[in-house]
Amino acid sequence: MYGSTTLAAGAMLLASGAQAINITSGYINYTTVAGYFLQDVASTNASTFDYTATNFGLINQTYSGTTSSTANLTQWQQFQAQVAALNAAAPLNTVYKVLFMGRHGEGYHNAAETFYGTPAWNCYWAELNGNATATWYDADLTPNGINQAIIAHNFWQHEIAVQKIPQPQSYYSSPLTRCLKTTNLTFNGIPTPEYYPFVPTVKELLREGISIHTCDHRRNRTYIHNLFSTWDVSDLGEYDTIWNGVSAETNDAQDARSKKVLDSIFGTDDHTWLSITSHSGEIGSILRVVGHRSFSLNTGAVIPVLVKAQFLPSGPAPSSPAYTVSTHCANPPVTSIASLAQGCVCSGTAVGGITTPIYNISSDYPSGAGFQATDLNTPTVLASATATATATGGASGSSSSSFSTSSSKSSSASTSASITASASTSSSRPYGPPGYNPWSSSYGWW
Repeated sequence: MYGSTTLAAGAMLLASGAQAINITSGYINYTTVAGYFLQDVASTNASTFDYTATNFGLINQTYSGTTSSTANLTQWQQFQAQVAALNAAAPLNTVYKVLFMGRHGEGYHNAAETFYGTPAWNCYWAELNGNATATWYDADLTPNGINQAIIAHNFWQHEIAVQKIPQPQSYYSSPLTRCLKTTNLTFNGIPTPEYYPFVPTVKELLREGISIHTCDHRRNRTYIHNLFSTWDVSDLGEYDTIWNGVSAETNDAQDARSKKVLDSIFGTDDHTWLSITSHSGEIGSILRVVGHRSFSLNTGAVIPVLVKAQFLPSGPAPSSPAYTVSTHCANPPVTSIASLAQGCVCSGTAVGGITTPIYNISSDYPSGAGFQATDLNTPTVLASATATATATGGASGSSSSSFSTSSSKSSSASTSASITASASTSSSRPYGPPGYNPWSSSYGWW
């Protein structure tokens, strides 16, 4: 069973296994090859699915094309042989890759949304950098999120040792802090083949869906390089020129962006087994792009997908869907109503919400840098902003509400520790395998 979508490729050179594909122009058609993982099956419940209890979801079965040569192998070794056989038999314009897509561990923004409730979070709190006890601008991992990444780390070690799972040959990450640290916690310290070292590539377009939430506003490239100095950050500009605190992606716009990043990866990476650490919304978009059924990941969860890519001479022209302008409240909302943008009923005179940011992004950048109205990365806006309304009390970012991460709708485990002003200032030691010290400079943790 296949699901597919056709994507623009541009100039590219791609190799997979022993075969190389030279494309000067054309399109890539992405298809999910279903039937290998439980996540492909319609009856699998995404909300309760545990990848660590199901061998990453790999279905126990024999493969007709490789049965005679895989009788004494683990299920993952058999699947590896099956993927190799698919690539060996594929036409010269076709390759198969396995994407291990992992969602970051729980972030402070996830805990805050649970505490305030989704409407109030979307309408007001998400537009702030944080509150009196926590910061969620480019959100860091909570202690629970750290533990979720360590669970992934330990499970990968188990699968490599026991199931002989193929290790990722390339590693990719969103540029947002919660993904960078999840990637590091998950894979750093696991022995790798010398020719497939753990040196992640940070891709700008693997970030979460563009919104007015400050948790999705990334820090600058220098910060990321200083955090993990050996990682490849060449895809990033110094400043975040995509997030502007006013406009947001539609699903179509995000899918177009996901197409671009997949084209970039498939067009330059000749490896078959790829790790991608990203976000719930962005992984959901990639699943749409490759024709996979919807499968929402809990924080810290992983989904493997077998993807078939066909390099074609022609296809649909690339699209640039419009963005929308989002409204929000200048103070915590009175209530919510589905017919209003973001579901907000605001206090004061701006009952329907405002469109100007509470957080002034210009303070992030030196003069002349950062988001500009004429920047080439500026998306087309679907609807013009309404006149700015002044709310009673103004747009203050200094509210003093506090909360703890004792529960989270998107967490696989609860966190009992109170949220502090910043994860990096916590004095308590997070969970980790024996000898693991995330504060050690060798891990590049902070």
